[in-house]
Amino acid sequence: SASGATGSSQSDFGGDFIPASDLGGDYGLGADGLELRSDTDGISNGMYNGREMVEGVLPSVYFGFDSSAISASERSKLQQAADYLEANPSMGLLVEGHCDRYGTAEYNLALGDRRAESVSNYLGTLGITPLRVDKLSKGSLESTSGLSKTQSSQDRRADLILLR
Repeated sequence: SASGATGSSQSDFGGDFIPASDLGGDYGLGADGLELRSDTDGISNGMYNGREMVEGVLPSVYFGFDSSAISASERSKLQQAADYLEANPSMGLLVEGHCDRYGTAEYNLALGDRRAESVSNYLGTLGITPLRVDKLSKGSLESTSGLSKTQSSQDRRADLILLR
């Protein structure tokens, strides 16, 4: 996965130039606001806090524009995740909240956090203890530039990543 935007390459970002003074690296919301993530924040080489990340087993949950509410049409995906976790008690779950490129980086990190929290809370109502669920906001760091608000709906999501 991409580690954020840098000004060194135009081809990776659909031809849009992102100035080097913009947020480069992987940022997250810390105690003092927006902070650069370090290697101790969990993800490296397909591992999260020492556990293997398994992507693509569970579907992503999609959200409306500027929303962290889980729509009725997305709830079956979380039931599927809960069923999987019930059947596989040794597995954990990493919920990555994502946003489109609209809004500031700091706002989008907070929105991504609310989306991940919303998913975690809903899983709690389905009997999944919060101790099995880690939450992380990617904000708009991995969003696709050059899309309309309608096309950007693919970036308004929470990815459900299994932890083995």
